[in-house]
Amino acid sequence: MPNSTSTMFLVAVPAAVAGAASFGLASAVQQRATKKVPTSGTLDPRLLLDLIQRPVWVLGIGTVVVGLSLQLVALAFGPLVLVQPLLVTGVLFGAVFSALLSHRRVDRLIVLGALGCVAGLSAFLLLAQPTNASTQLPYDIWSLLPLAITLGVLVVGCLAVAARFSGAVQVAALAAATGVLYGLTAGLMKVVTSQFRSGGFLEPFAHPVLYVVCAVGPMGFLLSQNTFQKGTLIAPALAIIMIVDPLVGVAIGVSWLGEQINSSPAVLTGQVIAAVVLISSVALLAHRGTQLRLEIEQPTPGTDGVPSDRSGRTAWG
Repeated sequence: MPNSTSTMFLVAVPAAVAGAASFGLASAVQQRATKKVPTSGTLDPRLLLDLIQRPVWVLGIGTVVVGLSLQLVALAFGPLVLVQPLLVTGVLFGAVFSALLSHRRVDRLIVLGALGCVAGLSAFLLLAQPTNASTQLPYDIWSLLPLAITLGVLVVGCLAVAARFSGAVQVAALAAATGVLYGLTAGLMKVVTSQFRSGGFLEPFAHPVLYVVCAVGPMGFLLSQNTFQKGTLIAPALAIIMIVDPLVGVAIGVSWLGEQINSSPAVLTGQVIAAVVLISSVALLAHRGTQLRLEIEQPTPGTDGVPSDRSGRTAWG
């Protein structure tokens, strides 16, 4: 049985973790590349035109493809509420790879914050003991509208905040919008994989879900590049993306696909504790990220107050 417990843990879990490692490496590579091209406006496709001329960024795209392929395998054998939390380990992988690429030690507090995000979010969602349900969207379009409208409002709201503010607030807003689009893409990919497995290669092309994925996915990817370019360090922004992404995925799994979660008092208590760990970890990442950003941007003595050029050495996690 494809979705049995043994298959879920032997196939879905390793594939999801390996996919998270691929995404973490790709994010670290892409973040460095975005610093070496002209700054672009939000959702400006010229950013991609500039980046595609960077061989290292193109190599990062290959890593993204590997990550997406592994995510598809994980989604084919496991429910969204299991696969998506595992993908949040990409925060830790991203921090480690970013430091290695910068030839620096990984900052301990950044690693601690990343581990807290992984532990908190994974515990929060896995305590719910997810069970697989439908892999098809309901035929009643009205049942899709409440969550669809909510997600649309969230994305528009985040983009409005990003346009109005700068600095950490702008990066956080862009990261949140990216996470929403990534979560929506993952949820719809679950449906596409089911169509492929049941009807063959051409089956997904007969349904509108694939075309929605083709529109939403690239938009989320472009926003992620905007986020990496605006931010100084990768870990805080990547943490927001990786947290919002699975939460949206779970909302889709429960609201649209009928996945069931445990809501007993004991589980809810455990989830409250996990949420405290998660929030504290995000706060630690934000605080430490701000400290490191100020250190990076601090003028080097002897430069008459002009900040030193540290491009390529700013990713401390």
